[in-house]
Amino acid sequence: MPHQPRFCDGVEVVPLCDAIGEMRGPLRRPLPEIFPGADPAELGEVWTLHFHCYLLRGPGDRLVLVDTGIGPVGSPASDWAPVPGALRDELSAVGVPPDEIDVVVLTHLHGDHIGGAVHKGEPAFRNARYVAQQAELEWIQQREPPAIDKIVRVIGDRWQPVAGTAELVPGVRVHHTPGHTPGHQIVEVGELTITGDLLLHPVQLARPEVRYRYDDDPEQAVTTRVDVLNRLRASGRTIATAHFTEPFTATADASSSGARGAGQIPPG
Repeated sequence: MPHQPRFCDGVEVVPLCDAIGEMRGPLRRPLPEIFPGADPAELGEVWTLHFHCYLLRGPGDRLVLVDTGIGPVGSPASDWAPVPGALRDELSAVGVPPDEIDVVVLTHLHGDHIGGAVHKGEPAFRNARYVAQQAELEWIQQREPPAIDKIVRVIGDRWQPVAGTAELVPGVRVHHTPGHTPGHQIVEVGELTITGDLLLHPVQLARPEVRYRYDDDPEQAVTTRVDVLNRLRASGRTIATAHFTEPFTATADASSSGARGAGQIPPG
């Protein structure tokens, strides 16, 4: 567990490092193609993704897991992402057996966020409810056959579909943020917002109008990103991202200069 937790309104937010690596195979492209409109100097030569999941402890000893990482060899993202994911080892390192997770929140149903939701053909968190936006569950049925067969059907009646904003446990809410996928959602706890793939690269924090090649609806994704970041900055919130090097980032500190490391909060 390379990153230190933070406390937000009585909830401990523990970053879990599932994997680190570059895109491979069918998704690998030059960075200016992946982020059209960005200055290549802002992007750098190599994009090394950090695959973060988040464990929320409390209130009332409830355990909420946000995203489940890449999963094992053969999981839906294994043709392009580094496998196997280390989520189970990360949970073990913080003393949390999978059976103790009460709620699994999936920001969206791309393979690198849902691959660890199933283990050896069974739900990995057998006592948890799995929360996704209804719009996401409807979309995935049409777009991602491997995810349907290996993940969605296996979870079965443990799904808890939500629509829009919902409070999952006291103090932990999800909000619908479409664009990257139709049912993408973010998670808010105290002054912290867990952003999923609302942001992929730090350049988008400084310049939210920069598009991402693999957004389902790039125009909607930009609109959502601008709206959400304006709201978060206005209230001085911190974000917890899925793929930045450091998990926690202060939105108020981002500027167009130094975007690659803007606002990152050192561990501790």
